[in-house]
Amino acid sequence: MPAIVPALVVLGIFYLGYRHYSSYLARRVYGLDAQRATPAHTMRDGVDFIPTNKHVLFGHHFTSVAGAAPIVGPAVAAFWGWGPALLWITLGTVFAAGVHDFGSIVVSVRHRAQSIGTLASDVITRRARTLFLLIIFFLLTLVNAVFAVVISNLLIANPAAVIPIFLQIPLAIGLGQYIYRVRSSALLPSIIGVLVLYLSILLGMAFPLSIEPLTSALGIGERATWVVVLFAYTFVASQLPVWVLLQPRDYINSHQLFIALGIILLGLLVGFDVIQAPVVNDVPPGSKHWFPFLFITIACGAVSGFHSLVSSGTTSKQLAKETDARYVGYMGALGEGSLAVASVLAVTAGAVASTTEWNRLYSSFSAASGGATQNFVEGVAGFANNLGLPVAYGTVFAAVVVVSFAATTMDTGVRLQRYVVQEIGSTLNIRPLTRNIPLATALAVLVPVAMALLPGGGEKGYTFGVLWQLFGTTNQLTAGLALAVIAVWVTKRRRNPVAVLVPLVFLLVMTTWALVINMLEFIGQGQWVLAPLDMIIFVLAIWLIVEAGLALRRAWNDRTSEPEPEAKLDES
Repeated sequence: MPAIVPALVVLGIFYLGYRHYSSYLARRVYGLDAQRATPAHTMRDGVDFIPTNKHVLFGHHFTSVAGAAPIVGPAVAAFWGWGPALLWITLGTVFAAGVHDFGSIVVSVRHRAQSIGTLASDVITRRARTLFLLIIFFLLTLVNAVFAVVISNLLIANPAAVIPIFLQIPLAIGLGQYIYRVRSSALLPSIIGVLVLYLSILLGMAFPLSIEPLTSALGIGERATWVVVLFAYTFVASQLPVWVLLQPRDYINSHQLFIALGIILLGLLVGFDVIQAPVVNDVPPGSKHWFPFLFITIACGAVSGFHSLVSSGTTSKQLAKETDARYVGYMGALGEGSLAVASVLAVTAGAVASTTEWNRLYSSFSAASGGATQNFVEGVAGFANNLGLPVAYGTVFAAVVVVSFAATTMDTGVRLQRYVVQEIGSTLNIRPLTRNIPLATALAVLVPVAMALLPGGGEKGYTFGVLWQLFGTTNQLTAGLALAVIAVWVTKRRRNPVAVLVPLVFLLVMTTWALVINMLEFIGQGQWVLAPLDMIIFVLAIWLIVEAGLALRRAWNDRTSEPEPEAKLDES
């Protein structure tokens, strides 16, 4: 089948989802009010709380949530065939991710932009907050460590991408200064920034950079050196006011999404590439079945708990109008879903010229996992070549896109981890952790650094070899927690919670099912690192189910209308 056909079908469904379903959620489920003052106005501090243009905020939100995961997960899940992968991406994005991301922003905004962990305490129970803090800390540690390894591997494999990636930092800072001081639209300056970024790819191709001299000086491996450099950068970047680097770089990266998707779609149309993978793959005996593991492998790109951390951690603090949550949250979910669709098509049509070649790349689940990112890069390069761009340039372009998204997620992830550390400090009454931002940031950095540098798992490191298998389940469990908070809040406001309850129940069933299967396998294989971690997550999942069920029952039995707040936006 020509790859352009399923691409257009899915994007058409996304359009209908935004136009109709997100409108239903805004009016009938969340009850948005454009005149209600948001925390960005009432708590404005010029650092974290800043009323932000919805297009700029969309750029920050989208690029913060769309890291490497919506590329890697779908590229791996193509192992089961492109049919199940695209089906879950489509339904998950419209009916789960959109509800989850949109709702996380709204509930946080209605509660003074509190994090989803604090909201769990207010909306469900104090025990739920403890549960959230445990899962969030573990999830963010995995996210930051995994993305550091992904970026390191890509920069090692594509040294021509080093100059463009590092040039993006001063470009973003200059853009941020211009927007903040001139108070003008960011559209034209950011487009110029993207053009400069892509011109710098030619410079990177002429002068590919290796980190080997620094590696020799530090006496550690090349991948480990990149990990240290990346976390040193995020230690500084995550403490800067959001308008200095995070927002303008995210706005540049949001353009990259549309450019990359445009190249993929136009490349598909011009080249009329045919999908070489089967609709449903006849996987080798002994392989895991796509049901339930597809729904864990594709987390980001269908529904992801990490998004609730971004929505309630940074996005809700910058929302200028409550009604902007629909555009930022639901459209952000559609953007990541589109990236996931592009990933599936890149590895099933762009990266391979024949079914035989695809069968070789996807001969086993481990083979699919090991080559996922590079398969995507080569697939995008193939689509770009259909438009006349050299394969070498297209390869670096794709690497820059992936690294840009992953680096932004690392920046946001470390910032969010700092918030979690401060919350833990507040819970335990450790004042230095709550007041000393550099100290809290240092703790947020050191744990994932240690994890990323642990030995084992071959060339891809301990994080991929041992802990990556738990990333999906932890991420989906976090999504379940966020949906539980949203469902209880909606129920208390006398609104129909079905739109939230359906994805909540589905995620909990899939997550616990996969956890049980993995746990039995880990015990049988004598994996005494994975087995205990899997057991811990399983206990937390059961705990979540009990807490959510009790809270929903209480909310249903004692529903009250939410009073209108006194604070309103000043339109003068």
